[in-house]
This record gives sequence, structure tokens and C-alpha cells, in this order.
Amino acid sequence: MPMKQMPTLFFDLDGTLIDSRGDIANSVNLTRADYGLPPLPMETISTMVGNGAKQLMLRAMPGFEDRIDELVANNRQQYATHLVHYTYLYPGVKEGLAALRALGCKMAVTSNKTSCLIPRILETLDILQYFDVTVGGGDVPVLKPDPGLLYLAAEKMGVTVQPTDWVIGDHYTDLEVGRHAGIRVCHCAYGFGQPRGESFDVEVNDLQAFADYLKTCL
Repeated sequence: MPMKQMPTLFFDLDGTLIDSRGDIANSVNLTRADYGLPPLPMETISTMVGNGAKQLMLRAMPGFEDRIDELVANNRQQYATHLVHYTYLYPGVKEGLAALRALGCKMAVTSNKTSCLIPRILETLDILQYFDVTVGGGDVPVLKPDPGLLYLAAEKMGVTVQPTDWVIGDHYTDLEVGRHAGIRVCHCAYGFGQPRGESFDVEVNDLQAFADYLKTCL
């Protein structure tokens, strides 16, 4: 009897695996300070996250649109310098990833965050070993909610995207990716994303709960 093919799992990063609001807000406020602007509350900056660095800076610094490339370069440098000072794993993430890996699933991180930063964060937080590949901003021409990052990750893992695969994320961009790709979607209700009416197949309050749910589907 042939072995059953396990689903491939495509994970968002910010708001799904990690609570990175403190470091993102810190980097934005350091850039704002460089341009003579006062800091914004972390809660305000968190609502601006989800569509890549350029959109983040356009939202965080209105009136500076003509200097956007300069702002993005500044912010990327600030963030890379202070990458995991105030970032931590959500409860249940490491246990959930270990359980999912034990099932034999191929696993990828697909994030709009600058690609080269992703492995550094995962390694610092001791979860890099659970993923076959990581892809992010700069790896494809268009960021999420376009499904290009997902297809790139699948190609790098040597698999094709199947309807039984899963996107796991907290933000509407992740949920929309799943819809565009025709695969199943897990909404992480504990994250700081905004579903904005996008549908999902299951909703969980920690990643261990998704691992437990997936076992019942196999």
C-alpha cells in the first residue's frame, strides 16, 4: 500500500510564529526619530503591519512619500540592527512545530518580511530546524496576498501545491493567499493580524491546537 502523502504547511511569521510587535515598533520609531518625528504607540504601528516594509513606512510616515526608498532603507537597517530584542515565540509554537514535523509534513515559512532576516530570527528563537525552506520579501516580484511566495516555497521543496495543503497565518493577506491558491487555511486568532472578513477552514488559539486538529484529519 502506498504511503499517504502528508500535506505541505506554509506558515506566516509575524503574528503566527512570533510576536514581533516590539521590535517592529522600535524600528519604526527609530526611523521616525531620524526624521524628527515623535514615537507612535506599538498598538498603532501593529495595525500598519502585513504588506511589506514599503507599505509599513508609507503608513507610519505620511507626507514622506517622495522619500519612500530612503525611509525603507533606513527602517530595514534599524530593524536588522535590533532584530530580536523584543521578539518572542507565541505559546505553543515550538511544541506545535515539533508535533507537525513528527507527522512528516514539509514545512515552509512564507513571509513578507525581508527574506535574509527570516532565518536569523528563526535560528535565534531555536525553531529554524523545523522548516525545509524560508522565503520572503525580495524573493518574488509581488508580496502576499499574491500567492507567489507560496509557489516559490513549494518549488524549492520539490512539491506541487495540492488542495490538501495548508496556509497558517493571522492576517487577511495569509487567508487570501490560501483562497487564491485553492488550499486550506488555518487562522491563528492569537496573532495581531486582521482577518477582514476572509474565510478560513479552522481557527486556533495556539499552534499546538492546530497540530492536534491536523492529526484528526489524516
